[in-house]
Amino acid sequence: MIKFAIVGYGHIGKRHAEHILNNTECKLVAICDADTATVDQLPDKEISYYPKIEDLLSATTADVVCICTPNYLHCAHAVAALNAGKHVVVEKPMALSEAECDEMIDAANRNRRIVFAVKQNRYNPPVVAVKELITSGRLGKIFMMQVNCFWNRSDNYYAQSDWRGKKDKDGGCLFTQFSHFIDILYYLNGNIATASGTLANFAHHHNTEFEDSGSFILKATNGAVINFNFSTCAYEKNMEGSITILAENGTLKIGGQYLNTLEYQCIQGEELPQINIVAKENDYGLYKGSMSNHDKVIQNVADVLNHNHPVMTGAEEGREVIRIIEMMYAAAR
Repeated sequence: MIKFAIVGYGHIGKRHAEHILNNTECKLVAICDADTATVDQLPDKEISYYPKIEDLLSATTADVVCICTPNYLHCAHAVAALNAGKHVVVEKPMALSEAECDEMIDAANRNRRIVFAVKQNRYNPPVVAVKELITSGRLGKIFMMQVNCFWNRSDNYYAQSDWRGKKDKDGGCLFTQFSHFIDILYYLNGNIATASGTLANFAHHHNTEFEDSGSFILKATNGAVINFNFSTCAYEKNMEGSITILAENGTLKIGGQYLNTLEYQCIQGEELPQINIVAKENDYGLYKGSMSNHDKVIQNVADVLNHNHPVMTGAEEGREVIRIIEMMYAAAR
């Protein structure tokens, strides 16, 4: 039985707790959150509560610590857990800089522990199908890709937590809202070599210190040209999260709001299964996030530690996503 602790018991921390509790190979033993009211929200009376991560790490018997705190705390909390001899599951973004990622990787290596970077969209059935199509070589050389992320983030969203919208704590839309799309772009097509683009803040000057929209041209190391467009200005609700691929042997579009459907395809000599997943996004009440595949993230931890399976998204890949985000921001600024 793998024992888990969770640091940060907000929306995403509760999501982790749900899937740990529902997994027969896992046991949730501790929850840490600065809000002392959390002690009344524990899902099981046998779960220990700690207000500070130092208290948790000095007392808990957990094998794995899930870092579900605000973006700017990911590095410090992950490094502390690794130095305490724990494996770490860290929510997106892995950190707010490549340097912070390196610090986490160094701590993992020194302590011979594993960092699992949460990239749950890799488990989306359309992404799985397209990844296999590309990896097998059946799609041939990829020429162009277009990524469109058109979501809504309202005043209520930014009012929920004081770190949201702050440059040094949140990081920006590419870290908080759209890092999953950068990860899938990287997962399907490899590294990005160059970037150029522009950023704008159209509707969120009053509650954010950074952009709410942007458009980029990226050049992949394999030569593919990528157009990446994003915004949190979609009217009232999330509208689209898609990746279109034009390749030597086919054209296809992974679409929907969260890369959850296969919208169209024309592939030489074959056809992928029709996929249309409805209502499997992370629903947080006032806003919706990416696909809810955290059960598979937790299962991967169990598979790695119990059965020596490969890590779905390791620290090096998490670091590469942060490198791409930093490259994009540097190019636009």
